[in-house]
Amino acid sequence: MKFTDTLKTLPEFAGDKLVLTDAAGVEIATIANAPGSAGSFRVYAYLAQQYGAIDAGAAAEGLAIFAEHTEDASMHPGRHPNIDRLIGLVVSGGTLHARIE
Repeated sequence: MKFTDTLKTLPEFAGDKLVLTDAAGVEIATIANAPGSAGSFRVYAYLAQQYGAIDAGAAAEGLAIFAEHTEDASMHPGRHPNIDRLIGLVVSGGTLHARIE
């Protein structure tokens, strides 16, 4: 299934941005709920809701949701930073926490 089709099946979340923090509470990234990043905002919010945090298992599901964009991100590191971050979590086994503001 393509990303746009899968995205339509995810719940919508209210908020201006999603803040990602590491285990120590240090802010790692912010994803705006705005054109250009609203899809990533929705995917990350969904993963955080489903898993409680974004760990390697959640990241793997996120990569499946991003579908064709995941392949593009793998071939062009840096083009899709929100997907690159999920790939990094799968590789490292790390965990990020998310909160919507």
